[in-house]
Amino acid sequence: MSAEPIATPSGPWCPDPIRQQRADYTLEDLLHLPDDAPRVELVDGIIQVTPSPTLGHQDISSLLWMWLRAHAPTHLRAAQAVGVALNTNTSRQPDVLLRRADVAPDRSLLVPADVVLAAEVVSPGTRRTDRFAKPGEYAAAGIPYYWRVEQDPVHVYAYRRGDRIGPGGERQYELVADSADLIELSEPFEIKLPVAEITP
Repeated sequence: MSAEPIATPSGPWCPDPIRQQRADYTLEDLLHLPDDAPRVELVDGIIQVTPSPTLGHQDISSLLWMWLRAHAPTHLRAAQAVGVALNTNTSRQPDVLLRRADVAPDRSLLVPADVVLAAEVVSPGTRRTDRFAKPGEYAAAGIPYYWRVEQDPVHVYAYRRGDRIGPGGERQYELVADSADLIELSEPFEIKLPVAEITP
């Protein structure tokens, strides 16, 4: 009698529930996801499927990417939804980021030293993560600047990694500007961003 092969479940890819319970996924696993895998983030060894963004979220994200692309100096480049390996078992995908221009274009996973600014557009399903979890993770990883963009009305909150130490011993972000009209900053470059230009 011969053994029957185990049937492979049909349907879209999803994380292995046993590995999810063990929280033992790593960055290496992300690099080997199948082509049909949805957009995911890795948080403390657990793969989280990110919800599909709304059209309004995507409009703001695209407009911010285009504005940064048009205004950033040549040593910086804007990108959208590229993974950033924050540590061995956590990777996030900021909605928009500014990276160093000398990073190889074939990279699909950046390290914090590659990233100058991470920006998140807040949606109803991501409020807690974008307001609390991600800024803490980005600051702990050493990303110098974080922008949070709220919708309805569009309002930009710009943060810089400061000297204040958080409960885990890492430096935290401090708010340096916020406006629904005009964001003016001298870092990471001279910025004069009319919020209307990223408002759909």
